[in-house]
Amino acid sequence: MKLLFVTLTILCLLPAIPATAQVLYDNGPINGTTDAWTINFGYVIGDSFTLLNNSTVGGFNFGVWETAGDVLTSVYWSITSFPAGGTLYGSGTASGKNLTDQFISLNQYGYDIDMITVTGLDLPLSAGPTYWLNLQNAVSTGGNPVYWDENSGTGCKGDNGMGGGCPSQAGDGIGSDPSESFDINGTSGGGTPEPGSFILLLSGILGVIGVLRRKLV
Repeated sequence: MKLLFVTLTILCLLPAIPATAQVLYDNGPINGTTDAWTINFGYVIGDSFTLLNNSTVGGFNFGVWETAGDVLTSVYWSITSFPAGGTLYGSGTASGKNLTDQFISLNQYGYDIDMITVTGLDLPLSAGPTYWLNLQNAVSTGGNPVYWDENSGTGCKGDNGMGGGCPSQAGDGIGSDPSESFDINGTSGGGTPEPGSFILLLSGILGVIGVLRRKLV
């Protein structure tokens, strides 16, 4: 009986399984047929998003139009409090193992429509404020323009348990630019242990203390 109790105690003390990545904000699917906006050659495009909970952003996806056969090799990203300005919460150049380019289709204008996945972020953000995801300095294998796919927020899920402010606003200094296709992913809660895991951990600690006390008496 004592062996069983000790075994259960050890199991309780094992680290809790970490939360899996989830979509924190979804501005809708890639459109690929309406329009798109340049994110290289000095142009910067920013789209807004908000989060329902304190979260850790691990990455994001977005849609692009590329010249047929081109592959995106790097892109500079930043998350700020205003379009391409204000408070800088995080930034970097995604490339190599932290960037993948997945071909989806060829549109009616002859462009490849691809989904870009950026990973490797570990960026804690608080719930509430409006953030801006900004993209610029994109580089492709052919050295051609790269365009962020416009979907105008159609089909966005930002108010369906995945953040707020849906559809996104867009900002690039040219006026009435509709918002683009993207999603933000990561873990909600900023790594805070779930209540159940905390209770199990506390029970395990108390159990070990009880066993040690009986052995000392």
